[in-house]
Amino acid sequence: MQRTYKYRLYPTKEVQENIHFVIERCRLLYNRLLAERIAAYRQTGQSLTYYEQKATLPERKQYISELKNVYSQVLQHVVERLDKAF
Repeated sequence: MQRTYKYRLYPTKEVQENIHFVIERCRLLYNRLLAERIAAYRQTGQSLTYYEQKATLPERKQYISELKNVYSQVLQHVVERLDKAF
């Protein structure tokens, strides 16, 4: 038998702002990646793969300074969720 526990978190105002910042950047990245997949499919008839889009993350972090404040694993998970949606 496994037990589970629920804990209520009470983040500080600063932590809440950080969480909202990361979630907003993930939302923007997800929408941008989705638009790229749709555009690629309309142009070539083939969608982009998970690995093709994941390979663009270091370059995106270079040009979009706000993404530097988000952990790389979080950004990779955004690409993974998009890939699962397809």
